[in-house]
Amino acid sequence: MNGEAIVQYVGFVCRSQVREYTFSVREVSQQPREFTVTIPNDAFVSHRVRFQDAPDICSLKLHRELAANGNNPELNHYKMTDAELEEYRTAHAPRHPSRNSRPS
Repeated sequence: MNGEAIVQYVGFVCRSQVREYTFSVREVSQQPREFTVTIPNDAFVSHRVRFQDAPDICSLKLHRELAANGNNPELNHYKMTDAELEEYRTAHAPRHPSRNSRPS
């Protein structure tokens, strides 16, 4: 990201089809801007996303958008894709020790 941007999680709202997560982004000497990131409710029902992980997932998406656009993205609303949710789940899956490893 260009400069220092402070990203603050504001909260979420349950809508009929999605959960909408709101963030405030502020840079030095600029007015805060509001961004939203949505996750389909179906992703929670089908256990592809845990409720407690959703703010982190959305924050990571917003940080990527800010970084890719010099803290000034054209859009202020983003939707999480199934591929992004799967990428997060895979990256944060518990790691099991290998069967061949022996305690030291």
